[in-house]
Amino acid sequence: MEGLSALCTPALVVDLDKVKRNAQRMIERCQKMGVQLRPHMKTHKTLECADIMTAGSRRCIVVSTLAEAFFYAEHGFDDILYAYCLPFDKMERCAALSEKLDLFQVLLDHPDALDQLKKRPLKNGRLWHVWLKLDCGNGRAGVLHSEPGALQLAQAIAGTEGVELTGVYAHCGNTYTCKGLEQIQAVAQETTSFVLDFMEKLRAAGITCKSSIGSTPSCSHPVKDMAKLDEVHPGNYVFYDVQQSIIGSCCLDDVAVRVLSGVIGHCPHRNQLLIDCGWSGISLDGAGKLSTGYAVIEGHPNLKLLSMTQEHGRVEPISGLLDYSKYPLGSLLTLIPYHSCATAMMHPVYHIHSDGHLLGKWTPTRGW
Repeated sequence: MEGLSALCTPALVVDLDKVKRNAQRMIERCQKMGVQLRPHMKTHKTLECADIMTAGSRRCIVVSTLAEAFFYAEHGFDDILYAYCLPFDKMERCAALSEKLDLFQVLLDHPDALDQLKKRPLKNGRLWHVWLKLDCGNGRAGVLHSEPGALQLAQAIAGTEGVELTGVYAHCGNTYTCKGLEQIQAVAQETTSFVLDFMEKLRAAGITCKSSIGSTPSCSHPVKDMAKLDEVHPGNYVFYDVQQSIIGSCCLDDVAVRVLSGVIGHCPHRNQLLIDCGWSGISLDGAGKLSTGYAVIEGHPNLKLLSMTQEHGRVEPISGLLDYSKYPLGSLLTLIPYHSCATAMMHPVYHIHSDGHLLGKWTPTRGW
């Protein structure tokens, strides 16, 4: 905790050594498979972490918001995929990036979105680079892989003037319901097989483009057939979190982020502590999923983050009575977040350290 104890709390702290280790492992895993890693920026949204994830290339990234896309474009990044089904109110902003960058790519899953692209041809003979979003069991965005409309939409994209079908994109977010290696790899295999089958249909129709799947669990434990894909696009792996350790993507020691919180109240009549981290400092995601409440309190397995309001957290023992002498007012508790993406979003700066020694700050971009 040396150096970190001087921070104003609640504070998000990032272990730089773990970030680099997590990033390097994913780079090596993808190199071994022979697939292109296109890391997702949504977890951290910082330049420094993007440089680590791309090994300094500043190329081949995924973003979830146009704010991220412009942020990275303005700092020399290129080959950016905006992996969010094309929002019609943001067409001009997408066009601006498409006309500025060497390679800006959009994603769609509906013919109406293709019509929007037709209505806005790019200047100087540039092409709209489009990825088709497939739903391979995740049940969120995407045209269902087995529907005839999926192939028809791919053919329509490929046959539209001023538009190029760059790739097929599937997010296997259904790995997030898995527990353990076997379940993760079963979903990874299913998603990969569905995408590869779809690519065969495209080839039979005379269409060639890239294939990509991704989620941190599937890319942390890839199956052999993933080597037949062109790209993978995980993101959370650079930080990991408690959720990923429960799924089986990593162990708790791989988690690179913590939220430091100060003890601000003793409540012996309730057998509770008050801390200065509420739901504005750590995500409510994970409610009811941990025996320790909304987070893991590092070094204190008997403590539970029971509930939170905006700026307060209530902490109580899982069993027995609190020994308040162990938690004096002003002392720090270290919270390991259930969901690091959601928690990082709440902090305007991240405090970067190595072995507890503060090294500086990273400032993420925000907004949409």
